[in-house]
Order: sequence, then C-alpha cells, then structure tokens
Amino acid sequence: MKHLRAIIIGVIIWFIGVNIYNLSFYISILEDVQQQANMLLFIAVMPLVWFGAKQYYKKDTNTHGYWVGQSFFLTATALDALITVPFFVIPNGGSYYQFFTDIGFWIIGFEFLIIAVLFWYIKVGNKKT
Repeated sequence: MKHLRAIIIGVIIWFIGVNIYNLSFYISILEDVQQQANMLLFIAVMPLVWFGAKQYYKKDTNTHGYWVGQSFFLTATALDALITVPFFVIPNGGSYYQFFTDIGFWIIGFEFLIIAVLFWYIKVGNKKT
C-alpha cells in the first residue's frame, strides 16, 4: 500500500468535505442547519471518496478497497482531531467527546469504507481476476 499517497488523497477529501460542511451553513434550506450540514456532507462524501479511490488506484491495484477507505477515514479523523474540533467545534460549545461519539460521524466513517470497497470491487477487483 502506498501510505503517503492514501494520506494525501485523504487530506484532499477532508479539506473539500470540511469546506462543503461549512458552506452549507450559509445556505439555509432546512430549519435545523446542523442536520442540513450533516446531510450535505453525507451526500458529498460519496463522490469525494469515489474520486479519491479512483486517483489512488491509478498507481496501485494491489491494495484492497477496505484498506484504502480506512486510510482515508483515519486521515480525516486525525485532521478532525487536530483542526476541526479545536477550531470549529469547541468555539461553538462542543467538545471532542460530543464530536467523536456523534452517530453521524460514525455513519460517515462507515461510508468512507463502503464507498472505497465498492470502488475496489467494481473497478479494480474485477480486472484482477
């Protein structure tokens, strides 16, 4: 597995995701803007991880999608712990505990894995056999 490549792509996915999440607060469609932001992030993660997996597999076809998805998710989690929580969550009255125990966080994390694994099975795994 090309760890640095997976981490760099994970950083790009996280960066775009955080920007989409933050921008969603400026366009109020639902009454609950927090729920709106989470829903938009959930939707945005699908093409972001798919595109990230596509970029990753241009140079490596030996790594299963689970490991690629896990690398993307762990990169995003580390950046959330270092940047998102201290600069965006805590100033608005949240905490690390609230952030990392939120069911939405884990659903999106599971989504990272599912999308990367699906990409592998659809685009990479079939070509190897």
